[in-house]
Amino acid sequence: MKKWMIILLLLCQTGYAQQHKNTFTDYIQPAVFSLSMVMMHDVVNPPAACRFYSYAMMSAYSIVAAHNKEIPDAKRFIASYPGIAVHDSGRVYDYRIAAVYSILETGKLMLPSGFMLEKDEEKLVLLFKKDKTPDSIIRNSIAVAVDVAKQSVQWARPDGYTKLSTRVRYTPAKGEGYWYPTPPAYIEAVEPHWKTIRPMVIDSCNQFLPLPPVPFSKDTGSAFYALNKEVHDAGVSLNMGQRAIASFWDCNPFAVSTYGHMAIGFKKITPGGHWMNITGIAARKVQLDFDKTVLVHTLAAVTMMDAFISCWDSKYTSNRIRPETYINKYMDVRWKPLLQTPPFPEYTSGHSVVSSAVATVLTYMMGDHFEYEDNTEEMFEIPTRKFSSFQAACNEAAISRLYGGIHFRDAIENGVVQGHKVGEKVVERIRDAGIKPVYGR
Repeated sequence: MKKWMIILLLLCQTGYAQQHKNTFTDYIQPAVFSLSMVMMHDVVNPPAACRFYSYAMMSAYSIVAAHNKEIPDAKRFIASYPGIAVHDSGRVYDYRIAAVYSILETGKLMLPSGFMLEKDEEKLVLLFKKDKTPDSIIRNSIAVAVDVAKQSVQWARPDGYTKLSTRVRYTPAKGEGYWYPTPPAYIEAVEPHWKTIRPMVIDSCNQFLPLPPVPFSKDTGSAFYALNKEVHDAGVSLNMGQRAIASFWDCNPFAVSTYGHMAIGFKKITPGGHWMNITGIAARKVQLDFDKTVLVHTLAAVTMMDAFISCWDSKYTSNRIRPETYINKYMDVRWKPLLQTPPFPEYTSGHSVVSSAVATVLTYMMGDHFEYEDNTEEMFEIPTRKFSSFQAACNEAAISRLYGGIHFRDAIENGVVQGHKVGEKVVERIRDAGIKPVYGR
């Protein structure tokens, strides 16, 4: 009798899978976007955002890898991966439902306002029911997702994040060439100890050190003065195209505007959130199947997490002054950047490092000349932009920091190189693990 029950369960599962062969793929990007919206609500800083994306996507990846043997075990490219087990207890479930739900469930457990994702989970269940998915399969799939999410949270716990608040409070270094909080809010340094976070793929925070920054100098004939003059002159003569580029890639999670004695904060998506959305746009354009869509989202997330760890090590090692501080003190007291200066040291450029790293991995996965339209910023009333490749988008994101008046050229260019090295390391590791391109090669 037990044997026939098992056969009957397998037949039911096979029939159900064939009937829903092409569904659920379109639920991945909205699930990731739900994470982005809660992070925007919580004003999660850029490095932390990519940490949250990484563990949420690793939950989904673990479920997909347990179902699809062509997706390698994450242990093959992530040293700290604990081997998350997918327990079905003999129940018939849909791994795709479980994977999508696990993204939300992991975010619910990890984000400060994760409880807000409960409504998204409820909406997701209604969509599953609309697809005529049996209630028993939905229940079983959710049970699997909840269990996997708990394991992901357990994996995340010792990565150093919970210890950040216990470390010695950061005090800006004394000296003319060092970073100091900038107007209008003079926010204290963001995540000065982020280099202590356990990376996903790279070996250490300082594995890919950038070239040394141009030395500080007040001499009008110095290289550093020339860097500042370039930022200053660009800021006073920006054309409409350059302004559009700077605004499109702003990605500042919390900008403050002052009106007399009143200050108003504006929330936006982070650089990581922007590139996660680009990943979803690319996956949809070429209609990747469910498993490959989860795969590319996961690789994008873990790459950016490591890129931030690498970049933040450079930032707080160099502690370099921002253009706004230097220009106001030594060149033009009335000059203001187009974008609000972020609250952390200048070298290297975070957007340059992160964009270069993830563009390198997406190029490996989806091809050198992947054309797409990026509508990520439409919610902030910024028009869609077209790109001929991921690298073209990276280059634009990088130079946007000069147009925005918040970075020097060497931080941008050396940041791109640094990010490319991080991305190349990820590509090397995933290639060795057996992960092949999903499109265009």
